[in-house]
Amino acid sequence: MARFDIVGQLGSLRRYARSLTRDGADAEDLVHDALVRAYERRGTFRTGGNPRAWLFAIMHNLFIDRMRSRRSETARVEQAGYLTEASMPAPQDHSVRLAEVRQAFLALPEEQRSALHLVAVEGLSYQQAADVIGVPLGTLMSRIGRARAALRDMEQGGSAKARPNLRIVGDE
Repeated sequence: MARFDIVGQLGSLRRYARSLTRDGADAEDLVHDALVRAYERRGTFRTGGNPRAWLFAIMHNLFIDRMRSRRSETARVEQAGYLTEASMPAPQDHSVRLAEVRQAFLALPEEQRSALHLVAVEGLSYQQAADVIGVPLGTLMSRIGRARAALRDMEQGGSAKARPNLRIVGDE
């Protein structure tokens, strides 16, 4: 990208970001992230293009991505709220055990956790889960296998004789 006065564009970028976010702190974060992304992707700028419009487009796309992410997170939290309202308190032994399993599940890497959740909790087929995550079927199966192995290791290392009834759902 040819020399371009980024500092001279900060006022316009801040105004646009403030218009999008309606919050000063979020606007500053958006400007910062847009400038970082522009720097990282400076090779994609077309010679002779309008650098100001390019920066605005980057910022707009970042804002849209954040809004989608927030909506998705809000929906997940809302759905989790419905699930917790319908649950009954378990006896103490079961509560402790459930907390241990939950902790082990949450300790899995995100890609393994999400793959196992879609198949074991949501009941999706392997192919459906692979499509949701956007990975090949073999990759999904590998992630689920590694997740199950990690949970089995946790179970065997965590006094398997005292708790022989942990069964990994969908495990063949």
